[in-house]
Amino acid sequence: MKNLSHISRFALLALVVSLAACSVLEGDKIDYKSAGKAPTLEVPPDLSQLSRENRYAVPGGAVTANAYQAGATNAPGIPTAVANIGDVRMERSGTQRWIVINRTPDQLWDPVKDFWQESGFLLTTEQRNLGIMETDWAENRAKLPQDIIRGTLGKLVESVYSTGELDRFRTRLERTPNGTEIFVSHRGMQEVYNNSRQDQTVWQPRPSDPELETEFLRRLMVKLGVSQEQSKILAATSAPTKTATVSNAGGQPVVQISEGFDRAWRRVGLALDRTGFTVEDRDRSAGIYYVRYVTPNADKKEPGFFGKLFGGSSSKNEAPIKFRILVKGQGESTTVSVLNESGAPETSANAQRIVQVIADDLK
Repeated sequence: MKNLSHISRFALLALVVSLAACSVLEGDKIDYKSAGKAPTLEVPPDLSQLSRENRYAVPGGAVTANAYQAGATNAPGIPTAVANIGDVRMERSGTQRWIVINRTPDQLWDPVKDFWQESGFLLTTEQRNLGIMETDWAENRAKLPQDIIRGTLGKLVESVYSTGELDRFRTRLERTPNGTEIFVSHRGMQEVYNNSRQDQTVWQPRPSDPELETEFLRRLMVKLGVSQEQSKILAATSAPTKTATVSNAGGQPVVQISEGFDRAWRRVGLALDRTGFTVEDRDRSAGIYYVRYVTPNADKKEPGFFGKLFGGSSSKNEAPIKFRILVKGQGESTTVSVLNESGAPETSANAQRIVQVIADDLK
């Protein structure tokens, strides 16, 4: 009887796996469940975590409307000149998009915070003075068996399966003379086996997902008053990609961007968010981002992305590494360089790695 029970359980799980694959392919949905509400999931090591403040209960249900690909499908029949609706528009450069809106950050803070809670996330960071909020790690449960499968098997599917992927999002609201620019950056982790026996796993970073960023920007526009159809038009609007290359200027590694300061400033800020730096402060008039890097927690066996990048120690006593990222425009060209904490040019191997990471994200 015991053997029969095991066989039945394995047969049931095999059925779930096969049906799950069909279910995920049938609909690309978003249904996030915060890792804070799922204690069986190990939260992966943060790469450069901002200070944690308040946590909020999730008041709303899951949103399941799919939009990005639907918008892209309809794009050929839509004039690309359409770039704004009302006081909201979406701008794009390469794989990066952001919202421009004629409202102040103070007017937008609470609606943006509500948006993330309604989307199934908890907020681990709120720095209103810097215009930064960040979600915790959450799992897109839409990648698990859906509809009849989940309804029939219920808690069995929830307890046995996880997607092996977690996502978190950082939102940055930057004040402009005419309103606010809103940036959403994605960071992902995936669970992988770390030995040949496949009996142990670790969490490792996976690439940021520009389409996922776009989808949440589109949904945020709906939250801010744009209709579903209008948001799809804005999300599908395309723009040419500007090049970014690594070069050397005066013995210092730099990123050369073929566009003016304003757009380069926005893109560099989003690249820093995506790649895991903590932006402690910024001075747009001087073109400086003040950033820091925190080594991974010593309790984690596997270093995070930037831990490997810098080859840093995991000592608990190691101080954060602070840099200044200088963005300097000259006409339709912009140079990005790295300064140390005191403001002197950084020429170390760290500077070379940093400019390469920024340039790779800007492509």
